[in-house]
Amino acid sequence: MKKMKILGIGNAIVDVICKVEESFINQNSLTKSTMKLVDKKDLKKIISSLNIEETISGGSVANSIVGLSQLNNNVGFIGKVSNDEFGIKYEDGLKREKVKYFYSKKKETTPTGTCLILITPDSERTMVTFLGTAGKINENDIDINAVKTSEILFLEGYLWDEGDPKKAFEIAINNSNKVAMTLSDLFCVERHKPHFLNLVEKKLDITFANEQEIMSLIDAKKFEDVIEFSKKIKKLIIITRGSKGALAINNDEVIECSAKKDLKIVDLTGAGDLFAAGFLDGYIKGRSLRESLEKGTEMSSKIIQTIGARLK
Repeated sequence: MKKMKILGIGNAIVDVICKVEESFINQNSLTKSTMKLVDKKDLKKIISSLNIEETISGGSVANSIVGLSQLNNNVGFIGKVSNDEFGIKYEDGLKREKVKYFYSKKKETTPTGTCLILITPDSERTMVTFLGTAGKINENDIDINAVKTSEILFLEGYLWDEGDPKKAFEIAINNSNKVAMTLSDLFCVERHKPHFLNLVEKKLDITFANEQEIMSLIDAKKFEDVIEFSKKIKKLIIITRGSKGALAINNDEVIECSAKKDLKIVDLTGAGDLFAAGFLDGYIKGRSLRESLEKGTEMSSKIIQTIGARLK
């Protein structure tokens, strides 16, 4: 088997995209720009009054992996689905994007996971997620050979949202050549702060986070605290800062990249996912950190000018 560049492990979620007014977010007790976990009943209740714009295979790391495939990289993905309508659509969606899918779906007692993406007029996205069988992934679902033959293993913080940190991901990390992870979401960081801090300091080679997430992780009072922390642990930390651009901190080196201006933003879904795809594309092709940041910025700028988290 040709050595894979990157293998992603993430929650295999089908994205259901809807446009809503600000009032809908408040009426349903949601916090704008974050992700809320719900059960199947609550998801059905919220979705019942909405018009669906688009349904697409999603999940944070899966979006990044598809972006990497579109940039002509040899990549794969592991994520748990059921052998139901959404599960079949999910697998087909990955195969169409030339992503190797290292999971054999079967009929599960819990259905395939669904994420309702609510886009408000300001282009912010608020997510309501029913993890379904995606959250039941265990060590038997991990193809260790695929992990060992990949240059980089790429994980998402959302994986830790079902109960205790899973043995499955510890096994995957311990068998990887190099491991990267995105912290995923501010509330996700707050749910798993001690565990995530341990991962960032001791296990991960590359960490992706936005400014809010990394500041929450280390209880920073100001952004300079983040730079000091990153230099101290001597790992590669990649931080996105919205309109302030992005930066990479590697040992004592701090490299900044400004955000693109005058964009026609329609939907911020997938901005971080495609940024990670662009950065990792540059990184695995031996580009400089500055060039990798620029590629990440280019990819995120493209995705926020379209609906959904996949470039056509």
